[in-house]
Amino acid sequence: MSSFTSRPFTFDRVVRIVAGLLLLAAAVWLVGYLSNVLLPFCLACLIAYFLEPLVELHQRWFGTRRRAVPVLFTLVEATVVIGVLLYFFIPSVISEVKHLGALLERSTSTDVSVPFVPEHLVNSLRKWVATVNIQDILGNQHFESLLDSSTSFLAQAIDVLLHTLEWLLTFIYIIFILIDYPSLMSGFRSLVPRKYRRVVFRVGDDLKNNMNRYFRSQALIAACAAVFYCIGFSIVGIPMAIVLGVTVGILYMIPYFQYVTIIPVAIVCLIDSMTGSVHFWAEFGQCILVYAVSQSICDYVLTPKIMGKAMGLNPAIILLSLSVWGTLLGIIGMIIALPLTTILLAYYQEFIGTSPEPSATADEKK
Repeated sequence: MSSFTSRPFTFDRVVRIVAGLLLLAAAVWLVGYLSNVLLPFCLACLIAYFLEPLVELHQRWFGTRRRAVPVLFTLVEATVVIGVLLYFFIPSVISEVKHLGALLERSTSTDVSVPFVPEHLVNSLRKWVATVNIQDILGNQHFESLLDSSTSFLAQAIDVLLHTLEWLLTFIYIIFILIDYPSLMSGFRSLVPRKYRRVVFRVGDDLKNNMNRYFRSQALIAACAAVFYCIGFSIVGIPMAIVLGVTVGILYMIPYFQYVTIIPVAIVCLIDSMTGSVHFWAEFGQCILVYAVSQSICDYVLTPKIMGKAMGLNPAIILLSLSVWGTLLGIIGMIIALPLTTILLAYYQEFIGTSPEPSATADEKK
C-alpha cells in the first residue's frame, strides 16, 4: 500500500487511472443494459452455488470424479423436495387466502369495537375493506376483461412464453455450471494477471470462506425460522399463518428485517378481531410470544451451532452496512452486507496494525 501511494502521479499514470475508471463505468453501464439477459445466468450461478455441496456429497457417495451423474441426482432430489413443499404449501395458502377473504367480508358487516385501539383506525380499515371487491380479487375475475381485448391477451401470452423460456434457460445454465463448476472456478482464477494473483486470490479466498460460512448457514437458519414461525402462528390460529411464517423466514436472510413482519401480523390480528371472534390484544400478544420464543431459539441455539462464531458487529454498524450495500446493490447487497462489511473491517484493521506509526518513531528518534 505504501509503495502505491509513494509513486508520483505522472501524466502517463493519470491517463491510465482515468482510462481504468472509464472502463469500469462502461462495464457497469453494460451490465445494467444487459441486465435482462444476465439475470438468468446470475440466478443460475446462485442456485448452483447452493447446490454445489450436494453435488460434492454425491461424488463422495458414488466414488467418482465425473460430475454428470451426481449433478443429475442433485437436480432430481432438489426438484422432488421443492415439489413436495409446493404440494403441501399451495393448498394451505389457498385455504388461508379464502379464510382471510371471509373474515374481511364479516368485518364489514359487524360493528365490534377493539379495546385500546383508536376507533377512527378501525373505522378507516372497515371503509377500506368495504371498497375492495374480495371475490373479484380471490376469484381472479379480471381474466374475462383480458379476453375482451385480443391485443392485451396476445401480449400476456407472449410475456408468459418469454418467462417460460427464461426459466428453461436458467435450468440449462444450472446443469452446465454444475457439471463444470470446478473448471469454471479455476478458469476465473487463471484470468487474473500473475502480478495481482497473490492479492486477488487472498481476497477471493477470504470472500469465499466468509460467504460459505455466512450465506449458506444463514439460509439454513432462515429455513428453520420459517418452520418455527409457521408452527407458532398456526398454534395461535391467526389467518395467513403459513404465508406470514414463510415471509418471516425469507426476511430472516437480512438482519433485523424479520421484525418488519410485525406490522402485517398486527393488521391480520386486527382484521380477525373486528369480526368479534377473538380479542386483538390477546391474539397479538400470543404472536409476540411466538416472535420471542422463535428468535431465542434461532439466536441462542441455532446460530452458535450452525454459524459458529458471530460476525461481532455492533448493531449500529449492521444497520449502516445494510443501508450502504442496499443502496449500492439492492436486495442482494442487503443479503451479503454482513460478510462484505466484516471482510472490509478485517482488512482495514490489518492495514492499521501493520502500518508504521510516524509519531511513535519520531519520539523514539528524539
